[in-house]
Amino acid sequence: MAEIHVQEHGHHAGEHGDGSEQRKTIWKTFFILSAITALEFVIAFTLDAGTLKVAIFIGMTIVKAFYIVGEFMHLKHETKSLIWSILIPCIFVVWLLVALILEGGAIFDVR
Repeated sequence: MAEIHVQEHGHHAGEHGDGSEQRKTIWKTFFILSAITALEFVIAFTLDAGTLKVAIFIGMTIVKAFYIVGEFMHLKHETKSLIWSILIPCIFVVWLLVALILEGGAIFDVR
């Protein structure tokens, strides 16, 4: 019984140092994502509706998504080949969606 207690005590002591570093990382991520979101709000209320505004929102959303995936899913600590094997199919899916939207909208221009 004493052996289990010693192992638990050692386990908790090791978590204390790692926990503070994790908290710093989480707070840093929180502030970065909050700043990007605040910038999005500023853009939403200052720019007129148009293609530039939509493009800025899409770009900032992609930046936030990559940051979240890198930090919370620990992708930034992985090998480059794994990152590219995830990133390239995502790029092709986005390209496919843009192509389908543009081609789908072209049918209305013909009439």
